[in-house]
Amino acid sequence: MKMKLVKSCLMLAVAGLLGSSFAVAQEKAQTLDQLLEMVKKSQISESAEHKQREAEFARDKANQANLLAQAKATRQAEEARSAALEKKYQEQDLLVAAKKTQLNERLGSMKELFGHLTSTAGDLRATLETSIVSAQYPNRGEFLDTLIEKMNSNTQLPDIEEIERLWFEVQREMVETGRVVKFNTTVIKPSGEQAQQEVVRVGVYNLVSNGMYLTFDGSKIQELPRQPADHLAGAAALQQSTSGIVDFGVDPTGPAGGQLLTALIDTPTFLERVDQGGTVGYVIVAVGFIGVFLGLWRMLVLFVMTGKVKAQLKSDKPNMNNPLGRVLKVAEENKNVDTETLELKLEEAVLKERPSIESGLAVLKIIAAVAPLLGLLGTVTGMIETFQAITIFGAGDPKNMAGGISAALVTTVQGLVVAIPVVLMHTFVNGRAKGVIQILDEQTTGIIAENSERK
Repeated sequence: MKMKLVKSCLMLAVAGLLGSSFAVAQEKAQTLDQLLEMVKKSQISESAEHKQREAEFARDKANQANLLAQAKATRQAEEARSAALEKKYQEQDLLVAAKKTQLNERLGSMKELFGHLTSTAGDLRATLETSIVSAQYPNRGEFLDTLIEKMNSNTQLPDIEEIERLWFEVQREMVETGRVVKFNTTVIKPSGEQAQQEVVRVGVYNLVSNGMYLTFDGSKIQELPRQPADHLAGAAALQQSTSGIVDFGVDPTGPAGGQLLTALIDTPTFLERVDQGGTVGYVIVAVGFIGVFLGLWRMLVLFVMTGKVKAQLKSDKPNMNNPLGRVLKVAEENKNVDTETLELKLEEAVLKERPSIESGLAVLKIIAAVAPLLGLLGTVTGMIETFQAITIFGAGDPKNMAGGISAALVTTVQGLVVAIPVVLMHTFVNGRAKGVIQILDEQTTGIIAENSERK
């Protein structure tokens, strides 16, 4: 089928060429003889072109055959080279295995020793990176990388000097743990300035200088931006002393990074605690100040008033500086009236005195009830901030949630701290006020009874 298709294509092409040649010849030829001659010349020309193309095809075929022969030869050569290399690799692999076996036999117990040395060197490297002793002796652990590499290598062995230095550094770290020494070095201030000053190192626990605690991050010494105020006197005394025993606050977690000192200096102050409550916290504090001031003021007023009332009970002459005296003054002015009128006059006088006696009780009661509600409001708003932080940043970082949780807890505490003393003050003030009013009621009842007996 394919051959018929090819033949058909060739016949169509030849017919096209003949047709075009014939058309061209017909346009130029004047007679049939001329046309015959022109067709003959065209066939001769096309035969020459076909022969030239056939020659080119033959040359290309010969070149391709040469290239194919070269590729086959190259492949055979590479296959032979690959077989030789593979054979050599197997021989050398056996040789390497034999050498390793020989090395292990010759090392013997040294191999186990190198394992212990590698473990010790790794532990020591981790210790020296964070030890404050490195602040005094910098770059003392650089050789450990080379030592560990050699002990893990199959082609290198550590020399005796490196092993002895490892032992020396272990011993030095152990000895320096129990020493208190002074040395001069560069200290970075909280402002970023660098100063050359004397530093006191307390074992592997703390660094102090000029009465301030320092921190060491493995490369530089920095002064803590916030100091443990209760221990600065001991730090200054330690630097000034030359012998003897000095009271000094040591962080026992110093070798582990100083978590205790960090927690101590990060503990918020009272004002920082208040600030953590946010706007609601400040409102609670303001309400608390109002409640406490009012409670103390009313306690003082009622204390003085009670004293004057008690003094009036011992006197027969009414004194206008106290509620009982003013009530007795009304009774004295109306002693000749009938009992019912006197009773009304005295009740009216007592009613006039009640507002001044019970002044502030309602406000104290409201503050005592509102303060916990404000604390609850702060708790709710703090939790809202916490959930917003979780929505934005996720729950992976607790610091993003700490602010909202802190505000929630602090406002609750503030509300309770305000409510408890205000409730106690309200109870005390209310008791004092009721005591004074009871005295007034008792005295008016007695006056009315005496007036009834006289009538």
